Amino acid sequence: MITRRLILAGAAALAFTTSASAEDWKAKYPELTFAVIPAENASGVTERWAPFMSYLSKELGVKVTLRIANDYAAVIEGQRAGNIHIASYGSASFARARLTGVKTDAFANDINADGSTGYYSVFFVKANSPYKSVDQLKGKNLGLVDPNSTSGNNVPRFELDKMGIADADTYFSKVVFTGSHENAILALAQGTVDVAANQWTSDDDSTLAQMLTKGMLKNADGSPMKKDDFRIIHKSAPIINGPYAYNSDLPEEAKAAIAKAFFDAPAKDKAAFDRLQDGQKKGFHPATTKDWDGTIELIKFVDALRKKKAS
Repeated sequence: MITRRLILAGAAALAFTTSASAEDWKAKYPELTFAVIPAENASGVTERWAPFMSYLSKELGVKVTLRIANDYAAVIEGQRAGNIHIASYGSASFARARLTGVKTDAFANDINADGSTGYYSVFFVKANSPYKSVDQLKGKNLGLVDPNSTSGNNVPRFELDKMGIADADTYFSKVVFTGSHENAILALAQGTVDVAANQWTSDDDSTLAQMLTKGMLKNADGSPMKKDDFRIIHKSAPIINGPYAYNSDLPEEAKAAIAKAFFDAPAKDKAAFDRLQDGQKKGFHPATTKDWDGTIELIKFVDALRKKKAS
């Protein structure tokens, strides 16, 4: 006979089991490593992410340590080795990780201020230059970001191919990987390159906007540069915002806790969230790994271009 006492005992046992399971994963993973790609200089990355790491540590009940990767490939290889438990990926680097067998699962991406979850790859030139289109830049210098960057390499090459430029390295006098989105903009501002590929969501949400706000870009006379000192000459189709992804081998309880902490962040620690996003984002959107299947096709296309050039 099922009695109230039996029901209460069963409920208590279930609660104990659930609690014990939660503690089990924390015992196995007393520290989690969160890796980010270097979109800006290292000190800027640390200042931006440190409050969010403290928030995650408090919410998860284990220490969450920030790792600033040297490049996109370091994030991929770190998750492959199991040394990185959570990662902030670009769309292309996440696709590359999946293509090469990394066990990683997407669970969220950023929601823009307008509610959308995408951005663009653009070609910037200086506004005082004569260039109004890519076909005027033959023989000039192009600044890219990193081989695994979505907006800073893969999508630009795809866009150039659509324009009939199958080999950027022969079309331009020099193609330079600058190492970060900030470095690509700096190279353009300083005249090292004539055109730079970069990420852009809106006039107020881009690497350029962040750098202008921080006063990082100067004219030759030392005066601060402005938004009007730059011009976009080409914009791609929308790209899905890159994912936050955890190691597939993490316990399900850990994955659920990590995702919940992300989704709760704007309300639970607004200061940390706002510092992380510079007021450019409004929250985290639930995502699944399949959301980036289309990006895998893009990577395959760019790989095919590379192989064709090498043959």
